[in-house]
Amino acid sequence: MVISNKPLRFILAAFVASLSLMSFSNIEKDSAHVQTEAAHEAVAEGHHEAEPTDVKSKIKAFVNHHVLDSHDFTFTQDDETGKYYGFPLPVIIWDEGLHVFSSAKFNHGHATAESNGKYYVINHHDGKIYRTDASGEITENEKTGHPENVRPLDFSITKTVVSIFAAALLMFWLFSSLAKSYAKNGGIASGAGRIFEPLVVYIRDEIAIPNIGLKHHRKYMGYLLTIFFFVLFLNLFGLTPLGINATGNLTITFSLAILTFLITNLTANKNYWGHIFWMPGVPKPMRIILAPIELLGVFIKPFSLMIRLYANIFAGHIVLMSIIGLMFIFKSWIGSSLSFGLSFVLSILEILVAFLQAYIFTMLSALYFGSAVEEHHHEEEGHH
Repeated sequence: MVISNKPLRFILAAFVASLSLMSFSNIEKDSAHVQTEAAHEAVAEGHHEAEPTDVKSKIKAFVNHHVLDSHDFTFTQDDETGKYYGFPLPVIIWDEGLHVFSSAKFNHGHATAESNGKYYVINHHDGKIYRTDASGEITENEKTGHPENVRPLDFSITKTVVSIFAAALLMFWLFSSLAKSYAKNGGIASGAGRIFEPLVVYIRDEIAIPNIGLKHHRKYMGYLLTIFFFVLFLNLFGLTPLGINATGNLTITFSLAILTFLITNLTANKNYWGHIFWMPGVPKPMRIILAPIELLGVFIKPFSLMIRLYANIFAGHIVLMSIIGLMFIFKSWIGSSLSFGLSFVLSILEILVAFLQAYIFTMLSALYFGSAVEEHHHEEEGHH
């Protein structure tokens, strides 16, 4: 099937032609001047940090807030009354003892929370909790710009943790019901889990068996299925209005990559390690040179897994939220309509990316497992 590129050319031409109209549709005050005034007002009123007042700064702050983890769920905010609509989450920190309280004490980062005689605030720049005095002031290092306040160990139930629990419970319910339906109906799937049966079969027949082999694939199937659907559900959660960005969080992708790294190296056979430290079929002087390179590759593989998933999901959220924000900057029917259409198309594309990134993570994990259990081939040493 051949798709004509004429409609695409027309859309691009219309977009370029309308740029001149968009540039005059939103005459605003100087951003730096507005922010300076807001900062002086905030200091006078005793606030921890100035709130952005112009549209562009608000959009930038909203995008930054969206991609960061949060100690509460905020669905919307009334600018006139300053009221937030959402619900708080429990804060659990260790700072010379256990402190447990509701994140409502922070008042969405505008108040200082007190617990057992200690005071804590949420830093707007990184979303982390720091210990302060009663004034709630955070002291930043002049050279690095990082806070110098004590940062307690944070075990809080953030919205990323909630999304992880939600994905785990959803997977448990779907696939336990799928397993029960097999037992009841003589191997025929039924119920909600039946929707995901083709994906389970695809992962087994098109990912696990071709890359790991028929002999060893079964012991890795549990992990491959878990990692695929776990990443998939977290990616899809990130497309909801809840503002969840779990797989766009470096700590989450790091944890998933570490699991693949440990399983690969703890289940590897002698042939795998032999190819790393003493590669067969290669002159001995070259083996000494290649061994450190091969060993470095052992650590590069999980690093690439971590960065690939994180970068794709994080960048997708930034681009999508920025395009949506253009509707409020243009304030014209042409610019807003184009921004809406582009964000809609990009949202559809993000659904494809959610499946694609789950597939890539699972496929590469299977490739690493396959290399770890690959049988020794005599041909590599010149035996026929």
